[in-house]
Amino acid sequence: MADPGTENGSDALARLASVRGLNSAEDVVMQWDSNSSDHARQSKIWEGLQHESDAYLEAVDEIQTALESLTVGGNNQKELTRAQNLCQLAMTRLEEELRHLLLTCSEPIDPEWLVDNCSRAGSFNSRRLDDAEGGNDFDADVNDDVDAGVDGEVDAAERPDDEEQREDKPFSRPVGNVNPVLDFIPPATVLDLTNIVKRMIIGGYERECVQVYASIRKNVLEETLTLLGVEKLSIDEVGRMKWEDLEVKISKWNQRMKVCVRALLASEKHLCESVFANAPVSVACSCFNELGKGPMMQLLSFGEAVAISRRSPEKLFKILDMYETIRDLLPDIKDTFCGEACAPLRADVEAILARLGECAKRTFGEFEIAIQRDGSRIPVPGGGVHPLTKYVMNYIKFMCDYSDTMKLLFDEKEYDLDDEGGNESSREGSFRDGSLRDSPRYSSRSNDGERGGSTELSTLGTQTIWVTKVLLSNLEEKSKLYRDLSLTYLFLMNNIHYIVQKVKTTEVRAVVGDDWVRKNTSQVRQYASSYQRAAWGKILSCLRDEGIHTGGGFSSGVSKPVLKERFKSFNAAFEEVQKAQTSWVIQDDQLRDELRIAISDKILPAYRSFLGRYGHYMETQRHPERYIKYTSEHVEEFLNNLFEIHSPSLSSRDLRRRSSHHGSSHHGDVLGICIWR
Repeated sequence: MADPGTENGSDALARLASVRGLNSAEDVVMQWDSNSSDHARQSKIWEGLQHESDAYLEAVDEIQTALESLTVGGNNQKELTRAQNLCQLAMTRLEEELRHLLLTCSEPIDPEWLVDNCSRAGSFNSRRLDDAEGGNDFDADVNDDVDAGVDGEVDAAERPDDEEQREDKPFSRPVGNVNPVLDFIPPATVLDLTNIVKRMIIGGYERECVQVYASIRKNVLEETLTLLGVEKLSIDEVGRMKWEDLEVKISKWNQRMKVCVRALLASEKHLCESVFANAPVSVACSCFNELGKGPMMQLLSFGEAVAISRRSPEKLFKILDMYETIRDLLPDIKDTFCGEACAPLRADVEAILARLGECAKRTFGEFEIAIQRDGSRIPVPGGGVHPLTKYVMNYIKFMCDYSDTMKLLFDEKEYDLDDEGGNESSREGSFRDGSLRDSPRYSSRSNDGERGGSTELSTLGTQTIWVTKVLLSNLEEKSKLYRDLSLTYLFLMNNIHYIVQKVKTTEVRAVVGDDWVRKNTSQVRQYASSYQRAAWGKILSCLRDEGIHTGGGFSSGVSKPVLKERFKSFNAAFEEVQKAQTSWVIQDDQLRDELRIAISDKILPAYRSFLGRYGHYMETQRHPERYIKYTSEHVEEFLNNLFEIHSPSLSSRDLRRRSSHHGSSHHGDVLGICIWR
């Protein structure tokens, strides 16, 4: 059994050592007490020599050791009270030094330097859409003052060695090729901050430590956001903003969001973890949440304001850009704002992402409604492609650049809807509901009656097909503005052909499927045939043999009065076609050539044959030019220049040669317009 006297002697020695350590620590702490001298009040420990700050930290450690020893002993209340008072003085001084150090080295980050480091590390990649045809621009981004095309990493040899230069401007320390981790504070200063924070937390000043650090670094983040051009805009301000102005702000927001999440906030998180390295993980997490959630929500509030603003079709692509930006950054955000303290913020991010996704779907619904409501009553001259057709197809083409995102939003679930042969009267469901579940107009199966097969379509494919149907329905109404039935058919042929070509030559084809392409290509042929019958049927009827022969047979005589009337009728009909169709247009070269050939193959042989059989009867009459006004060459020349815009006329031989080479044209397969029966 141990001797009690020996134990009491050991305790006494320990307490004596604590008191001696406390005495030496007291000298150091009181030396830097602000009330002790002007020097202590006006100077800062960590601005002096290294041994002074080291001595102060050792003094704090001595005080902590004395407190532990005296608390365990419990027999010297006077010394314990003295140690507690010294600890409070030291903590107050450390808090002051912490604040001063942070304020000294916490300047707003140079935005150009920050963006440049992100560019070097490849932290963001912008999407750019080409200008749309016909003056309809759907830009997915705007020119910005950020050059995101710089590759490579910062060479350590290029970093400034001078300590003053390093403190004047932050320097980067890229990690890998994804996200740049940037040192906003020189490592030597970070070590000083870490040592101070460690002593304050041990001394029971965790709350004060976190409060000082978070408030100062939060101000730095907010000032840096301002320098980056991130504005504090209310929902009302966003709602009242002109689209042209909002479009520019969204483009900047997309880049600034990537810079802030992948560089600014990630580096700030790294700094916070370094400073609080000796504290429990929950302390660093709570501190970063305190300083980072405000700037993060400032960024996200703009996305929320856009998501709940008034919807219009032209906003879709910018909204999708914002959705993709947050979606792509979501793993980074979850990694940066991890831990239980940041759970509410992570939930807010996911909620805003969901609202942007819903906004994109409903905006696409507004696009359909806008097509339905387009009631322009001015017919396109010459039956050309309507501006609405160009707008809609360019819109769909650009939308398919976001096909992966759109499929995700609309969900890849297939709906077993009725076949297209069902009710065609109206569509009960609309895109305002986000799907075509209630629409009997088009099935998720694209049926091909000729082949007996079907292709499963995504929900996006089904909805895209529906939009083309809405467009075609509107075009059918617009076609009724033409008084000439043949021009009605020409207008529909031109517009559906434009739609088909846009689909065939873009990513839209993969969305709507080949069955849709075949079906609508067939529709173009049908309208081409209908045009030929309506425009040229009357002329062909003048070239028939029926009724010309007196006895009803070819061996009988010819009724010259009837023959004269036939030639006069042909002349009148041909002149009517000339007058009407001189200004009619087909903008697509291949379609124009094929239709000319189809007409020429029917009209020219019939007219030449008619002239060969009956022309000589008119030549013996007085004033034969009254009946035979046009030679076959005149007719051929007119046909060769049908639907011409500014191209030189071509002979039938030239047309056939061009048609034979269309297999390698940018249109792909030859349309194959048939001569009507």
